Amino acid sequence: MPKFSSTQKYLDIAEIKNDCIVLKNGSFRTVLLVSSINFALKSEEEQKAVIQGYIQFLNTLDFPLQIIIQSRPFNIKPYLANLDQLQKEHTNELLKKQMADYSDFIKELIGLGEIMSRRFYVVVPYNPLGDKKMGFLSRVSELFSIATAVKIKKDKFEKYRETLFRRADIIISGLSGMGIKAVPLDTQSLIEIFYNIYNPAESEMQKLTKIKDLRIEK
Repeated sequence: MPKFSSTQKYLDIAEIKNDCIVLKNGSFRTVLLVSSINFALKSEEEQKAVIQGYIQFLNTLDFPLQIIIQSRPFNIKPYLANLDQLQKEHTNELLKKQMADYSDFIKELIGLGEIMSRRFYVVVPYNPLGDKKMGFLSRVSELFSIATAVKIKKDKFEKYRETLFRRADIIISGLSGMGIKAVPLDTQSLIEIFYNIYNPAESEMQKLTKIKDLRIEK
């Protein structure tokens, strides 16, 4: 039988631990889940204030960041199934009729177009070696650095992580000035994001085991 390479071999991620991502080149990332605001419903003065706040926020940064919008079809089947179950359990005929009408309305709404759920993320980076452009030798050495992050000493790891999360705090504070909430994702949430991205079909059918429930056989 042919041997298939693991997907992990082609990813830049060396490991995910302590609520941060460590890449194979030794740089760090943390991901913030960010709320949204309905810009279109705000008054002209409020819109100008948001834009000005965003400009000021960007001007305070001395490091890059990445903004990601993830759109996925919203799975409403569990909600409809729960609604149908509640309808069967109700003894009030009027309520049962109203719930049936509501369920039909939702199904009709879904038939008109696919309902999408959107999540907003900000990726905060930190490279202990600096963000300088790599030369030829650096790129060659990176090919052999798959386990670089694993070899980082505990004290250095904590130091780098602390610097990373100081940057995250700057982002959180700056966004709060615009009425936007942001929270760092924990280790479990980070793993689930990548699992869902690279295994979209499987993630719908099989959920990941919680880290605290994992058992390693010796």
